[in-house]
Amino acid sequence: MVQYRVNLADESAQIKFGARLAPLLSSGLLVNMHGDLGAGKTTLVRGLLRGLGHTGRVRSPTFTLMETYETADQAVCHLDLYRLSDMEELEMLGIRDYLDGDWTLWIEWPERAPELAEQADIDLTINYAGSGRELVLAARTAMGTAVVEKLT
Repeated sequence: MVQYRVNLADESAQIKFGARLAPLLSSGLLVNMHGDLGAGKTTLVRGLLRGLGHTGRVRSPTFTLMETYETADQAVCHLDLYRLSDMEELEMLGIRDYLDGDWTLWIEWPERAPELAEQADIDLTINYAGSGRELVLAARTAMGTAVVEKLT
């Protein structure tokens, strides 16, 4: 399994790393994001979207379950499954439409939807490291490996 590990000093560094990831992505990529509450999963997605040219607000999908963004280069679906009660909620949101290969999906709390999580190309874990964060990206598929290898 190909892995990439990086320590980021603060929120600004996390946003910059998200922007660095942006040009490495391809449609159809699914990323599981693991980390405690407040670890910065949405912050990372905000940086990613800034790197894709999105200038609008980036909201946490904690209460809506899903936020979508379409930029000139990429369509991004950001899910937060922390409050998911069952898979039917995802079906009602039209999750299958976002799995069609045109979107990149970034999923917080993927363990709440194991059927979806097992399809991931990358497992991304954010751990507290003092006042900063340690990010670990672990590829699970050939598509994920291509992204992770570009970081090294």
